[in-house]
Amino acid sequence: MNELLNLIVLWLSINSAIPANYNHPQVEYVPPATMSAMRSRELPSAAQAAGPANPIPEVIAVYDDDKHTIFLPEGWSGSTPAALSVLVHEMVHHLQNVDGLKFECPAAREKPAYLAQDQWLKQFGQTLESEFEVDLFTILVKSACMI
Repeated sequence: MNELLNLIVLWLSINSAIPANYNHPQVEYVPPATMSAMRSRELPSAAQAAGPANPIPEVIAVYDDDKHTIFLPEGWSGSTPAALSVLVHEMVHHLQNVDGLKFECPAAREKPAYLAQDQWLKQFGQTLESEFEVDLFTILVKSACMI
C-alpha cells in the first residue's frame, strides 16, 4: 500500500496545487455499514434531513482527520481506475489535513478532492459522471458552504 500511496502523492503533486507529503495515513478496511455510520456522525443534520424518502448516498470511503486514517470497504482491491480514484480522493483529504489547509467550511474541501479524482479518471477515458454519477453541478452542491 505504501508504494501505491507514494505514487498517488507524486501524481497529485504534479497534477494539482497540492504539495507532496509522504507522511501517509493509515488505511483500514471496514464494512460499508461502518463507513455509513461514520459519515452519519460526521454529518448528523444531513442524516436527519435525508429521511426514508431521500437516503444518504452509499458511502464509498471515509477519511478521519483525527486518526489520519482512510477507511475503505472490505474487499477493496484497487483493481480498476475507478476504485483507485476513490483512494486518490481520500488522499487529497489526507494531504489537506496534514498540510493544515483551511477552508471556508468542511464541505469546501470536497471540490479539490472531486476534481483530482475526475482528473485521475480522465487518464483512463473515464469521468466522475460515468463511474459515479457525479457531475459538475453535484460537485458544486457538495462543496458549497451552506449557512
